Amino acid sequence: MPYTVIIPARYNSSRFPGKPLAPLAGKPMIQHVHERACESDAARVVIATDDDRIAAAAKSFGAEVCMTSDKHESGGSRITQAADILLLPDDAIIVNLQSDEPLMPAAALDTVAALADTDDHGIATLCRRLETPADIDNPNIVKAV
Repeated sequence: MPYTVIIPARYNSSRFPGKPLAPLAGKPMIQHVHERACESDAARVVIATDDDRIAAAAKSFGAEVCMTSDKHESGGSRITQAADILLLPDDAIIVNLQSDEPLMPAAALDTVAALADTDDHGIATLCRRLETPADIDNPNIVKAV
């Protein structure tokens, strides 16, 4: 089952502007994220951004880049626009890999793509148990029920 990883990346984060370009072990974080995606079984890996600095960095390490609007309020809407620009079919399996997840195991991407490729699902999200009671109230930790 072929699938596409799209990495939405924006520069203008309110909490950490430029985070995708932040150096991590000698490379920009977005490069580590892209490398993890390329280790998966994805047929295609694309960085979707509205920022020329991120696009230039991504192209410098050989990534495919899709330029999107700067009006998106979420990575999901950026991915939707990128899928349209890339002319992905309506039934394409797209894995959303956040640009600040440099330690995401490639196998996890393959797992979520396989889950989304079943008649029972159509959409899938990976999650894990919260580790501490304080995590429940932390607005920076996404919750799934």
